[in-house]
This record gives sequence, structure tokens and C-alpha cells, in this order.
Amino acid sequence: MPIVELDGIRTRYETVGQGPTLLMFSPGGFDSSLENWTSFGRYRDLGFIDALSPHYTCIVFDRRESGRSGGRLERLSWDKYVAQAIALLDHLGVEQTHTMGGCVGCSTAALIAVAQPERVRSMVLVSPAGGVTYRAAQHRRFTQHLGFVAEHGLAAVVELARSTGAGFSQDPRVGPWAAVLRSDDEFAKAYAEADPARYATIVSGTSRLLFDRDTVPGPEPEDLQVLDVPALIVPGDDTSHTRSAARYLQECLPDNDYWDVPVAEQTPEASQQRVLDFLARH
Repeated sequence: MPIVELDGIRTRYETVGQGPTLLMFSPGGFDSSLENWTSFGRYRDLGFIDALSPHYTCIVFDRRESGRSGGRLERLSWDKYVAQAIALLDHLGVEQTHTMGGCVGCSTAALIAVAQPERVRSMVLVSPAGGVTYRAAQHRRFTQHLGFVAEHGLAAVVELARSTGAGFSQDPRVGPWAAVLRSDDEFAKAYAEADPARYATIVSGTSRLLFDRDTVPGPEPEDLQVLDVPALIVPGDDTSHTRSAARYLQECLPDNDYWDVPVAEQTPEASQQRVLDFLARH
């Protein structure tokens, strides 16, 4: 798969299919690799890539600090995730695209529409992550990671990350840079030698900045309320992908198509057709 350097960070991506472009923001939280569209949770069964690629050029990529993409030891923010996506579009020469997000990928899909609405034809938001329990779980994960660092040190994080395939979502001890620690020896060395106090500030700041509300993190409601980009909202229904998160987006986005069906009725065939029908209208 191609790898390109975007703002000094390597990004692994793939284009699949033909037709108008569809930039896809992977599900999986801090483990948002491009394979998640075909291997992660319910997305494995939904089969969006196979269904959409005969009609659209699907652009999938590893979010920074995920998969085989690189990263940087800095406070992570939604703006940085958006910057990576926009840089990828620029690299590919894509002037306008549909977007699609799964899980926490919905936040970045919405934010890129806020940042550059003229480039987004429509957005598909599947099982948006958010809710009171979701925010608390994210903060708890960062706290557990900092506890491990305080007790064992940053070199122990590197050793642990390289001894397991678990990501931050599965094992908070490995932290949000686990994938980069495994794939980049130079980064791992600098990470192990980082100042612990400075590192704690970066991590706590990341937690506070990324997850600062009890609904869909990322875009401000006022920005969504003046957004003219049409959106298809497909609700989830668990503690990380609450119905309240999907309803929040419905309330904020002026031009939305809310698919009001339970997850149990979101079969692969029905979901694929609903997305295809929506994209065809825009």
C-alpha cells in the first residue's frame, strides 16, 4: 500500500474502486487502521468497501498513530486529525469528495466538513461515538495509562507495546502511541527518553481536549448548525455509540437524513443500500 509523508508524518493509505471519491474515516478509536472497515466489529459484516467500491473510489487510510502510519509525541487534537485528512486529499488531487465515518471517525468526518465545506459533497455518519459513559471511559483509559507510566516509566511502555499487539483501546497501559512504538525505532527511542512530567502534561491535555463533552466529541454545535453539507446519520445503540449521540447530530445538522431503525435491523443489505441511495442523491 502507498505511504506518503504528510506534515512530517507518514500516512499509509489505499484507494479502492472507481467513480466519485469517498474519503472514509475508520472506526476503532485510537486503533483506527484502514483494515477496520473490513475486520473490526460489525463493520466486518456490513461490507461497505465491497458494496461501495464498484460505484465510488474509496479512500481509506491509517489515522496518525494508528496502523502503519506514523505519529508525533505532542498533544493530540481533532484539528491534527483533520489536517492529516486534508493533506491526503491535497496529495491525491481531490478537490471535492463524499466522506464517511464509522464510530469515532464520525467526529473527523464532520469536522472536515466544518473546516472545508466546499470540498465535501455529503457525509455518512455510522454509529457516531459519544455519550456520558463514552467520555468517562476515555478519561479512565488515559488515567490508567498515566498510572502505569508513573509506576514503571516510559521505557516500560515501549517494552510492553512491543510485546503485544493490543492497542490503547484494548490495553490502556500501552498508550495512544502504541502503534508508532512498534513500527518506528527512532520514535520509540525518543519516547523512552522523554521527560515524564512533560509527557504527563501531553497525555492529560490530550484527554481533556479530545473528550470534553458528553455527546459527540469534536465539532462545536454552532458550527454544525450552520453547515449546509447533507448528512446520513445511522445510529448505534451501546454505551460507546449511544442513540443520544446520533440524535445530537440530527438536532444540530440542518440537512440530515436520520435512519431511525434499531441496530438489529441495520442488516448488511439494508445498510449498504441505504448508503448507496443517499450518496446517489448527492
